[in-house]
Amino acid sequence: MEYKPLEIEQKWQKSWDEQGLFKVDTDSDKPKYYCLMMFPYPSAALHVGHGRNYIIGDAVARYKMTKGLNVLTPMGWDAFGLPAENAAIRLNNHPKDNTFGNIETMKRQMTAWGVGYDWDREVTSCKPDYYKWTQWLFLELYKNGLAYRKSAAVNWCPGCATVLANEQVIDGKCERCSSIVEQKELEQWFFKITDYAERLLTDVEKLDQWPERVKLMQKNWIGKSIGCELDFVESETGEIIKCFTTRVDTLYGATFMVMAPEHPLVRKLVAGTGREQEVMQFVRTVAREDISVRAAEDSEKKGIFTGKYAINPINGEKVAIYLADYVLMEYGTGAVMAVPAHDQRDFDFAKKYDIPIRVVIQDPAQPLDAATMTEAFVEDGTQVNSGRFDGLPNREAMEKMADYLEEIGNGRRTVNYRLRDWLISRQRYWGAPIPVIYCDNCGLQPVPESDLPVLLPDDVEFRPAGESPLATSEEFVHTTCPECGGKARRETDTMDTFVDSSWYYLRYLSPHDDQKAFDSATVNKWLPVDQYIGGIEHAILHLLYSRFITKVVCDLGHIGFDEPFKNLFTQGMICRAATYLDGLGYLTDNEVEQCEGTLVHKETGKPVTVRMEKMSKSKFNVVSPDYLLQKYGADTVRLYTLFIGPPEKDAEWNDSGVEGSFRFLKRLWAVVDRNHDLIKQFSNGDISGSDLSPEAIELRRMTHQTIKKVTGDMEGDFHFNTAIAAVMEQINMVYAKEKALNDGAEKSKAVLAHSLETAVRLLSPFVPHVTEELWQSLGHDGTIFHNPWPEYKEEYLVQDQLNIMIQVNGKLRSQVVVPAGIEQDALKETVLTDQKTQKFIAGKQIVKMIVVPQKLVNIVAR
Repeated sequence: MEYKPLEIEQKWQKSWDEQGLFKVDTDSDKPKYYCLMMFPYPSAALHVGHGRNYIIGDAVARYKMTKGLNVLTPMGWDAFGLPAENAAIRLNNHPKDNTFGNIETMKRQMTAWGVGYDWDREVTSCKPDYYKWTQWLFLELYKNGLAYRKSAAVNWCPGCATVLANEQVIDGKCERCSSIVEQKELEQWFFKITDYAERLLTDVEKLDQWPERVKLMQKNWIGKSIGCELDFVESETGEIIKCFTTRVDTLYGATFMVMAPEHPLVRKLVAGTGREQEVMQFVRTVAREDISVRAAEDSEKKGIFTGKYAINPINGEKVAIYLADYVLMEYGTGAVMAVPAHDQRDFDFAKKYDIPIRVVIQDPAQPLDAATMTEAFVEDGTQVNSGRFDGLPNREAMEKMADYLEEIGNGRRTVNYRLRDWLISRQRYWGAPIPVIYCDNCGLQPVPESDLPVLLPDDVEFRPAGESPLATSEEFVHTTCPECGGKARRETDTMDTFVDSSWYYLRYLSPHDDQKAFDSATVNKWLPVDQYIGGIEHAILHLLYSRFITKVVCDLGHIGFDEPFKNLFTQGMICRAATYLDGLGYLTDNEVEQCEGTLVHKETGKPVTVRMEKMSKSKFNVVSPDYLLQKYGADTVRLYTLFIGPPEKDAEWNDSGVEGSFRFLKRLWAVVDRNHDLIKQFSNGDISGSDLSPEAIELRRMTHQTIKKVTGDMEGDFHFNTAIAAVMEQINMVYAKEKALNDGAEKSKAVLAHSLETAVRLLSPFVPHVTEELWQSLGHDGTIFHNPWPEYKEEYLVQDQLNIMIQVNGKLRSQVVVPAGIEQDALKETVLTDQKTQKFIAGKQIVKMIVVPQKLVNIVAR
């Protein structure tokens, strides 16, 4: 038979759908396995880089089916938010039309890849039957004091015309459009994630099936510090300015105070000083700077004197209050005591602005002089210039100073977290409306649960203009107060899309329930998710928010677990060459050409830079799956995607590698096809015992080694690439021994049949269409995925003989077959008497023989 992948794949995709291969009965008594892939943003068609996530998840799900588990593998769409909205604006479409069009395209692509889901459980976050329950979740948090509104300096993206959570600002830029993020004072809604900071930090250590890298990223983001909160008092108004420090032992050395330009007290402090205009201009300038540059140790420090002073809480000294770009609101309280002798950034700032430097921790090895210091001293030492604490080791002084500050009421021991409350307000159209009403008589009122969902209107001009587009809809804004029945207005901000994705894994269990967000009993049976698969880029945002929401929902008594994902696998990205030119950015293939062996820009002739980059439409380096699927079929694309490298690491896409995967599948097809009748006749034949030919014993051993290898790779860290390589080696051995086994006794034929049928079964999670077709052609009933996974036998793994490679001066010259337990002296003698080897050592002196056990012998001869 000829291998025709398109015919085979369409046939089996239709068959799997008709037989409901991926439909799951959640009430079944079979052991459950919840395998979940992170649902995608439907902002554009998929490329092969996206496919890695879904193909990995599908391979895992199919493998678990063969292990007899009741596998739940659903899919949905993270359909609200900036990605979908921005894509619609670029195409001049309504976000709703664009989103559902993209969903249709992406579903077709997923099906064409052969990835299977229980589509009866599909959820779409922009549909009212889903966001009704996102709004319900908001109300649950609000009723329990975990959702609140306040005026705050927030991250404003001028490109997206909306605010961003801290987690969405990368190196001072919007993670979506790369615009430089500014600070802006607005009334915003927050979720009080800081109430859960300690639990989120402590419990992450219990997630022993999560990558250590992800756990470390979450711990660093939560950022726990133990120290003291101090009360500096503004000398004229008595306004308390709180600051946090982990080095209270240096407090006597605080010769000035620095505040973040975004600090909410800045306007109040500078009022009436005559410096308002100058200071506020500095604030505006800093607001446009990259936060990562501001915070860098080696960047030039910039600041401005506010004209005001604060009182040092331990010695009563007046210290000048400055604003400085290196102080950020994201850390501590946004105000810092500045100790130039013992903090390098403070030292640089003091030198620049001629501020006094005072040593309060003396270096025991070499006395410090503030006048001659060239850098801050940050090591431990002895207290000096520290009043009653002079002479104490600084670590001991820390405790005594903290005691004293608490005694006089000017400070207190505290724990500080880098984590800030989750800002969920967005001044954009495409999101779940926040279910809140404002009444002039009754104040803020939550929308009654019976009135949910608060529907997103379709006829709103959705292009960003700096305020929520919903504010322009009279019909949406004007409503009645649920408390008094009088005139009222709706909240016009929408929710951050990460609220939608923070709980979707719960909704899959009862996606059509219109009475509740999820069925608690079913959710408690199926969660936590057994295996979660997605990108490392979600380590802080989505994964942290999901953990928080799960803990809240658990605390409110709706579920019986407080961590959502038991096992987490983060796949690497698929990268491909992209061309780049300074001043023009990334270039399309049509904009570059070869010139004397160098790639240049066609228009200017300038050489371009070739970079390996994550596949992205913005970098013009994507590979569409559609062409590859038509030319080679889905199984080839799947095989190459899984074989490209360790799945947790980034990998480089190479078009020639796809051709190689296609050739392997044709070889598999051919060898099974020409041995078709033999396999059907001898598939259950006797392969036991030692009365087999050497070829049969070796292939039997290789087959069972491969079963062990592939099973271990699937049960471990999903080393698909090495699992596939093992089956490829097995098929290579089949080719080498095929004729001898075909010409041999019945047991030899049975070993050949067993090996080929086993290879088909082992490859089934990776290339399901071709293996399903071969399985059926061999006369088996039912799907291969309901056939038990093959098991290896230890007795077949024992190696009676070894194939030893012989090198002479590092070059392969011959090989010998020896007993597995041969002594080293006997091995050397066998090697030296080998006829081929003797030709290369004749007349030479043997200097030494290097033995690599069970593999090779290298003869060093002169």
